Amino acid sequence: MNITLRQATPADTAFLLQLRGLTMGPHIAAMGLPTSEEDYLERVNYRFDCAQIIMVDNQAAGLFKTCFLADKNQWFLVQVQVHPDFQNRSIGRTLVSQLLDQATADHADVYLTVFKSNPAQHLYLRLGFKQVGETEHEFEMLWQYRPEL
Repeated sequence: MNITLRQATPADTAFLLQLRGLTMGPHIAAMGLPTSEEDYLERVNYRFDCAQIIMVDNQAAGLFKTCFLADKNQWFLVQVQVHPDFQNRSIGRTLVSQLLDQATADHADVYLTVFKSNPAQHLYLRLGFKQVGETEHEFEMLWQYRPEL
């Protein structure tokens, strides 16, 4: 299995809207939040400049959206969404682990938010993230860079 990333383009919007509905729709609906296409599009367009399409063997398999926030010396893991047809293959784990390697090289932390109902929070905990806050619907999590002693 060959996992690569490519920059998202406006031509990917239909795929990203479908992906959002498939991967996040149940969590969003369970919290009573809006699930209209307009709401999904707003989230898809948020930090679109940082959006990358996950490609598995040259097939679009998901979204990996990360931004480096220089003022905080921190990577922001905005979104990870893996299409159901590609889940349970460690794709998300692989990409987040690669981000942590990049953060280590950058001597930077990694911040994310995750819906409280999203089981991905358990993966983040296993990878060394700590809960540092919460809102009504989300946990705020931080992976802190630790220099080797």
